[in-house]
Amino acid sequence: MSNRLDVNKFHPVFLHRGLTMLVILTLFILLIIFIVYKDGKTKDIRKIPGEKAWPIIGNSHYLLVPLDHLFTYLRKLRKQYGDIFQIHAVNMQTINISNPKHVEIILSGTRFIDKQIPYTFLRPWLREGLLVSNGKKWHQRRKILTQAFHFNILKKYLRTFTEQTEKLMEKVDIEAKKVQCDVLPLITNATLKIMCETAMGGANEEYMQSICDKYLKAINEIGKSITQRFCRIWLYADIVFDYSKIGRIQKKAISDLHHFTMNIIRDRKDSHSNNIMLDTDNGAIYGRKGGLAMLDLLLENEKDGVIDFEGIREEVDTFMFEGHDTTASALSFMIMRIANEPNIQKSIYEELNSIFGESERLATIEDLNNMKYLECCIKESLRLYPSVPFISRYLAEEVKLGNYKIPADTLCQIHVYDMHHDEHLYPEPETFIPERFLPENANKRHPYAYIPFSAGPRNCIGQKFAMMEMKTVMSTLLRHFYIESVTKHEDVKFTCDLILRCTHPLYVRFCRR
Repeated sequence: MSNRLDVNKFHPVFLHRGLTMLVILTLFILLIIFIVYKDGKTKDIRKIPGEKAWPIIGNSHYLLVPLDHLFTYLRKLRKQYGDIFQIHAVNMQTINISNPKHVEIILSGTRFIDKQIPYTFLRPWLREGLLVSNGKKWHQRRKILTQAFHFNILKKYLRTFTEQTEKLMEKVDIEAKKVQCDVLPLITNATLKIMCETAMGGANEEYMQSICDKYLKAINEIGKSITQRFCRIWLYADIVFDYSKIGRIQKKAISDLHHFTMNIIRDRKDSHSNNIMLDTDNGAIYGRKGGLAMLDLLLENEKDGVIDFEGIREEVDTFMFEGHDTTASALSFMIMRIANEPNIQKSIYEELNSIFGESERLATIEDLNNMKYLECCIKESLRLYPSVPFISRYLAEEVKLGNYKIPADTLCQIHVYDMHHDEHLYPEPETFIPERFLPENANKRHPYAYIPFSAGPRNCIGQKFAMMEMKTVMSTLLRHFYIESVTKHEDVKFTCDLILRCTHPLYVRFCRR
């Protein structure tokens, strides 16, 4: 009897359980091998200062805090460990730098020109647009789009800047009857319309008004979702992220954003052939009304087979985001800060008075060039409140930064905010001192100590556009209104995002002069 075969051992249930246990055991062994491999790979990164690490999760778990606390925590790490520190996990190793000498090594050439995480998290939205793309595609797109920011074309944008700023002043006049005004929504609406008019060739005013709030809400949702994903290593895999709550929120936001830009592209495509002309002297494409639409430039390249319709949508999404959101942030923080600096505001007004006198005329390019003090104030505001508080690059090869050897396959986070607030670079860093940017003072600083528009080959393609827009808005605003403070600059609390944002509204009071 003892030699009889026990058929129960071959029952399908037992076979299934045995197979399951074998799969689990195999996966467990593979996980151990992976951890050992990655542990060896991260031994160099762990030589760099940073928080205490644990197996698998490294020290990334310290990032699992609310986004406003995360902003404060990252500033604390900088104070605790200096201008280079690391954060790592089994599937991610990151160095964080804020020394201009180190920043120059990373940004100045083409050695570290590629981007990966967190920019890859933007791909469901921006696909291979200029902000996200690498290699040949980035070079091709950069070459095409540079034409849209030629100086002769920028001059033609001024008409749109002034027209939209006049409309903004009408809204400010209404707000002046109130005890306080929330600056950001007011300014964001204006910068979004400026981008639609200049880069996209215009959009139906009624449609813009109806979709504006929805579009801006979607932008904010995307920023939050990408920042939260970056802090949660288990969400790096698309298959996990797509089924997460954050992923579902992002998917809905992207759908709204794509709907907005697709309508703009279709409308412009329908009227494209009747709205452009070629400047044979400069090889540029201009709108019939005198301004160039970047979208027209892309549509012309589509005819030549240089870019397809999907590529056009990528760039429209990219520029609608980068072109309005960063400028809105910069202007909103500056308006709040100037309200807190009455003597600075007075000096700006005096300069504007010397240029315009009692005249009500609109600003010209020559006028903008003569606004030297206002330009220093804009630069100082961008130092204190950089619209893009961090820049990321992928280090595909080993590099030495200071006393540390940074291994290949590392993400490098350049903390622009921390560098701009470094007391060794900027004495009294929290004080608003426009004179820091007089040529004789700026020339003494390291060229990479001030990078609100990034630097090197992948610097911001639209920085001159942005500066012209900010000068136009600020000069017009301060010629007509005095700004009183409501939100105190020392009370502003920031939150982590792709763009510099604060936790509460920025309130000021507008008073007609």
